Amino acid sequence: MAEPSFLTAVRESYDTVAADYVQRVPSPAELDPLSRAMLAGFAELVRADGAGPVADLGCGPGRVTAYLAGLGVSAFGVDLSPEMVGLARHSYPNLRFTEGSMTALETGDDELGGILAWYSTHHTPPRWLPGVFAEFHRTLAPGGYLLWGDYVGDERLRPTHGYGRPVSYESYLLPLERTVGLLEQAGLVVTARLEQEPGGRVKRPHACLLARKPGWGVSFGSSC
Repeated sequence: MAEPSFLTAVRESYDTVAADYVQRVPSPAELDPLSRAMLAGFAELVRADGAGPVADLGCGPGRVTAYLAGLGVSAFGVDLSPEMVGLARHSYPNLRFTEGSMTALETGDDELGGILAWYSTHHTPPRWLPGVFAEFHRTLAPGGYLLWGDYVGDERLRPTHGYGRPVSYESYLLPLERTVGLLEQAGLVVTARLEQEPGGRVKRPHACLLARKPGWGVSFGSSC
């Protein structure tokens, strides 16, 4: 079966920009305090649950994967781009990084204690998101957590350059409520959300969602 064209575009584009990406994108320690707090809270919840490792999907050069590992989480990274995976392996040889697509994860059912999708789903056309979120649900253990973070809006972007290099990917910014609805359709329960206006290095509205796969003995608090 032929690979969807959007995956080819994402892979080739990030192979092209990988070295420049590392130079231009801030490290997790340089994120705004609220985003860092969401990552820390996610790590604490996963550690307390102890259901399994965390997959950082669309891990890029592995910085956030390593950040989670520093917070005491058993984390590994997955990315479409061989160049990004190579950079991650070079920088963090003690962690596991593999090439792969979140449209078809090479992970068994109910294996993961957590999934991090950190600014990594906006290149996915909306019609593919139900399948992606179904993969999240399939691979999470009952009671496992998802932390999703990305830009929000109602726009399709077709940049010709990114990080100073030619690119061919597209980005799809969705209203936050639509993403919430898609996650819930996939069987994930959204338990908290954070919405932020543009500020600092971030020029667009962005948001984080914490969701959980239902399981025996799991109780959910109210969203905030």
